[in-house]
Amino acid sequence: MTINKLAVYCGALEGKDKHYMVEAEKLGEWLAAHQIDLVYGGGRHGLMGAIARGTLLNGGQVHSVITQELYDRGVALDGVTDRQIVANMDIRKEKMMNLADGMLAFPGGVGTLEEISQAASWVTIGDNKKPVAFYNYRGYYDNLQKQLVEMTKAGFLEEEYLKSLYFGDDLGTIIKFMNDYQAPHHRTYDK
Repeated sequence: MTINKLAVYCGALEGKDKHYMVEAEKLGEWLAAHQIDLVYGGGRHGLMGAIARGTLLNGGQVHSVITQELYDRGVALDGVTDRQIVANMDIRKEKMMNLADGMLAFPGGVGTLEEISQAASWVTIGDNKKPVAFYNYRGYYDNLQKQLVEMTKAGFLEEEYLKSLYFGDDLGTIIKFMNDYQAPHHRTYDK
């Protein structure tokens, strides 16, 4: 597998620590420099806007998927490579997953968690054969990683699905994981 388009889920807010905005812009620059297109939720605010601007300002391609409601509110970033306006968030999530070769969670809130959780859970049922990773900038996802380990210990998440998720803070290593990714078989149940 080769990652040509990466879906990035992240905060529509800036966060309290300005380091997140700086790193978001660097992520966009990195994507452009490595000729990996950004697929994202279409917003101009917060980390979402910073990654998209960082990509565009460095000659990269940005594919926006935004809901009609958010577009009508004036949330959309101008100047993207292409924009799809969809009816609702469920369609947006599915479109983003279909457009991208892999999914990455950058720091964000409950929306980010919802999107990356769906991508990860669909691996278990066989509906997502693409890699899922967490950009664990400054240890942002440490507690989530521990919770997933706890789910595995408690018997609610199989080891193979835990191992199918990657947590790291080096983009080169994240993309290598994604390029080398082999989707596990979907979960089966006793009849």
